[in-house]
Amino acid sequence: MEPRHIKPAQGWVWIKQGYALFIKAPLLWIVLLFICVIASLAISTIPVVGEPLVSLLMPAILIGLMAGCRALDQGEELELAHLFNGFKRHTSQLVTLGGISLLWQYLIFGVMMLVGGATLVNILMHSQPDMNSPAMMQAVAGAGLAVLLGVVLLCLLLMAMQYAPMLVFFRNVPPLHAMKLSLQSFRVNAGAMLVYGITFLFLAILASLPMFLGWLVAFPLWFTSLYASYCDIFPPLKDTDTTPLEGEASSALH
Repeated sequence: MEPRHIKPAQGWVWIKQGYALFIKAPLLWIVLLFICVIASLAISTIPVVGEPLVSLLMPAILIGLMAGCRALDQGEELELAHLFNGFKRHTSQLVTLGGISLLWQYLIFGVMMLVGGATLVNILMHSQPDMNSPAMMQAVAGAGLAVLLGVVLLCLLLMAMQYAPMLVFFRNVPPLHAMKLSLQSFRVNAGAMLVYGITFLFLAILASLPMFLGWLVAFPLWFTSLYASYCDIFPPLKDTDTTPLEGEASSALH
């Protein structure tokens, strides 16, 4: 299985397809995401293990939202129960994926410390950083190479994790191979990803203007358009996957 090469203009189409999925159940999407955010924040407050636990569970949580997208895509109803799909099937693989992501995060911190960013890493790991504080600004200024390497490695992690949970859950791809395919999808679709990213950045700015109320739409759109892009880049396999945007979702867009 290889990711498809997509034309750059398709990045805008993913936004449209995502909106078509969102508008099918807008209030329920907002409720589902509110539950996800509150649950993640609650888990993260657990001393010592809270934040690592969120990283471990994040792929399974994401799959709950993707399962909701698939249900709407196939003409079914969006339900609260979709949030638990990632804890019913392929859970160990999804948690493994979260564990790899967590280790990668620690690796990023380790690399940053080795190249002169120890003070910055210490602030990030052991406190709630104030980006405008003199100590934080001084730490960032004194760790230019560390920040650069950290940003590059973090971007690679985000690209590797973008489609990996869906590949694990919908296609039964092993976690490491799923991350490799996700990274590869960015390499072969740089143009479409750039259009998608710029478009969403513009929408995010607009969503922030009226007291951030636009994020009630933009935040769900982030996930529904992610599902749309996954379906486009990794088309369905006969008799094993039925993830294309079909029926009402696609007809609303064309």
